[in-house]
Amino acid sequence: MTNTSDTRPAGDEAQAARPSRLHRLMRYIPLVAPVLLWAVPCWVLLYSGQHWPLPVTLVGTALFVLGLIGMPLAMMRGHGRRQQDWAAIIGDTLLGSSWVLFTWSVLLGVLLRLALTVAGVGDGQDRARIVTWTVLGVAVVLLAWGYAEARRVPRVRELDVRLPRLGAGLDGTRVALITDTHYGPLDRARWSARVCEVVNTLEADLVCHTGDIADGTADRRRAQAAPLATVQATRARVYVTGNHEYYSEAQGWVDLMDELGWEPLRNRHLLLERGGDTLVVAGVDDVTAESSGLAGHRAHLAGALDGSDPDLPVLLLAHQPKFVDRAADAGIDLQLSGHTHGGQIWPFHHLVRIDQPAVAGLSHHGTRTLLYTSRGTGFWGPPFRIFAPSEITLLVLRSPQQPTAP
Repeated sequence: MTNTSDTRPAGDEAQAARPSRLHRLMRYIPLVAPVLLWAVPCWVLLYSGQHWPLPVTLVGTALFVLGLIGMPLAMMRGHGRRQQDWAAIIGDTLLGSSWVLFTWSVLLGVLLRLALTVAGVGDGQDRARIVTWTVLGVAVVLLAWGYAEARRVPRVRELDVRLPRLGAGLDGTRVALITDTHYGPLDRARWSARVCEVVNTLEADLVCHTGDIADGTADRRRAQAAPLATVQATRARVYVTGNHEYYSEAQGWVDLMDELGWEPLRNRHLLLERGGDTLVVAGVDDVTAESSGLAGHRAHLAGALDGSDPDLPVLLLAHQPKFVDRAADAGIDLQLSGHTHGGQIWPFHHLVRIDQPAVAGLSHHGTRTLLYTSRGTGFWGPPFRIFAPSEITLLVLRSPQQPTAP
C-alpha cells in the first residue's frame, strides 16, 4: 500500500487555532471514549428493537457494564505505576475488542438495517436481531483473524526507492527497516528471534530500527529484545528512539541497543561508502524527547547533520512521520519512520491522519524529500491487527544513473 500525502502548508491564525482546539478536545477523550466504545454497541445489539427476553437483556447489559468498568481499571493497573502485565493484557484486549464492536455496530447498525428494510426482510424485530447476530459474528471473526495477524512474523515488503542525488556506486544499496516492535506484556521472545532470522535473509547493507522497541524498561524487556543482537548487516545497524522509550527510561534502551551491537544515532550521523560514493545516514531523537525532561535528549536535525557534506544524499531516521516537515526544509533525501502502525485496527488510521502527514507507504514532501512510513513490525496495546498488516521492509536504493531493477 502506498499513500501519497501533501506537505502541510504554513499555518495562518485559523490553522494555528485548530490544533489548539483539537488538543483541548483530546483532554476529554479518555473520559468520553470508553463510554462510547461500550454504550453504542450495547444499545445497537440489545436495545434497538430486538425485544430480547429479559434475562438475555440483563446478562448482556451486565457484560457491557463490566467491560466499561473493567477496561480502564485494568489499563491503569497494567500501564500505570504498578505495571502489572496481566492487567495490561486484559485491558488492552478489552480496548481492542470494544473498538471492533463499536465500529461494526455503527456500520452494520445503519447500513445492514437499511439494506434489510429496503429489501423488505422481516419486521423491525427480525431486522434488529439479524443486525445483532451479524455484528457479533463479524466481530468474532475479525478479532480472531486480527490476533493471528498481530502475532505472526511479518511479511517482507520490498520496494525500490529512486533518489536523484544517489551516486551510481550506491545503486542497489539494501536497507532493511524494522520498527515499533513494542516488546511488552505478552512475551514475544520467540517471535523476536524469528523476526531477526527473516531480517538476516535480506542480506542488507544497513539495518534500521526507528524506535518504540518496547513498552517497559530495558531491564524488564531485555529477554525479548536480546535477539536483536543476532541481526546482521554488511555495513551498519542503526537505531533511533521512539516516543515509547520516553515512557520507560529511554537512556536504558539506548544503552542496551549499544550493548547489543546497534549504533544509536542520537542527533548524529555516520557515512556509508560503496563503489566510491557516500551516503549520509543520520538519526534524531523522537520529537517527544525534549518534553520528557531527560537530560541531553531532543530532536536536533542540525546536530545530526553537523559536519556532513551538504552535497551528499541523506537518509534520515526519525520515529514519527511528522518530522518530515523539518526534513523537507533541510533538503533530506529520504526519511524512514514508523509510529503509525498503519492504524493497526481499521478504521483507526483516519484518526492517525489528524496527527501525522502519512499513515503508511512512500510519500513525497517538499521539492526533494521522500518519506517512507512503515506500518510497524509489532503491535501496541491491543493484540490485534485488522486491515493494517505488520511489515519488515526492504528498501533498495536506486540511483538515477542506473535503470530500476524489474
